[in-house]
Amino acid sequence: MRYSDIDFNSKTILITGGAGFIGSNLALYFQNNYPNVKVVVFDRFRDETRLDNGNLLSFGHFKNLQDFTGEIITGDINSKEDLEKLSDFRFDYIFHQAAISDTTVQNQKLVMQTNLEAFKDLLQKAKIDGAKMIYASSGAVYGKLPGPHRVGQEAPANVYGYSKLMMDHLARKQEDVVAVGLRYFNVYGPREYFKQKTASMVLQFGLQLLSGQKPRLFEGSQKIKRDFIFVEDVIQANIKACEAQKSGVYNVGTGIARSFKEIVDILCEELGIETEYEYIPNPFVKQYQFFTQADIEPTRRELGYAPKFSLEEGIKADIPYIKRIFEEEVE
Repeated sequence: MRYSDIDFNSKTILITGGAGFIGSNLALYFQNNYPNVKVVVFDRFRDETRLDNGNLLSFGHFKNLQDFTGEIITGDINSKEDLEKLSDFRFDYIFHQAAISDTTVQNQKLVMQTNLEAFKDLLQKAKIDGAKMIYASSGAVYGKLPGPHRVGQEAPANVYGYSKLMMDHLARKQEDVVAVGLRYFNVYGPREYFKQKTASMVLQFGLQLLSGQKPRLFEGSQKIKRDFIFVEDVIQANIKACEAQKSGVYNVGTGIARSFKEIVDILCEELGIETEYEYIPNPFVKQYQFFTQADIEPTRRELGYAPKFSLEEGIKADIPYIKRIFEEEVE
């Protein structure tokens, strides 16, 4: 399905983090809808390098791009030498998805370098090429503020959210580049499995249920609510952002907060499973967002964005992927 009147055929597009969750979905969206588009994926790809919390530094995985036929450049956005490989291309659009997106990372220097400093380099590339920059911001900029969350009212509770807020401030200051920031809320959907522990709870709960385990919910989960958004709607927002004529920052969610318990209830219904729930203490209380809800009216008004998937519809669409991952990847 095409989400814009822009004809991307004959355009050259860069997707950083293109072997990751959202980046790979973007790459395949363009490939499937525009046979003559040139898509360049730039990704570090995963190795065994780990962060201070034990999680992998990079989640980029070749299996996310098994159907991709475009060009791939292996590189780290922190490396000037690797970024120099992009000088062979003149891009029309840059979709910047690469980042350290793990909210539990404590290494502030590494997060700021990867998320903010590398963004400066890519903005310079956009300026040279005359490219439009669409980049991933985050609902994490709102921290523990009560919802609905509105652009202009931010209080990040971790360095990841702070780095994204600084990216937003930087983007607004650009005079020669149209830079559109999309504050993703809780995204779920196909191609997220290789995010491991940072994959959405939709996938994690689904795999727990298929494994015959009791779904493990944090204590008080019926009161913990998030704005869960299916990845297809995130792709829609990215494509709609290409039509923006000026820089801006926008929330990308459904505008509706749902509980983690509701996720399990819907999964049980779709999978035909009856089970008891197990409740465990929340180890991330101090940096945890207990409620998120995106104010998406400016996104609707200015980008023409309208979420197409409710939580029920999104999980139903995600079930084939969850089942396939369980059969192919879970031991």
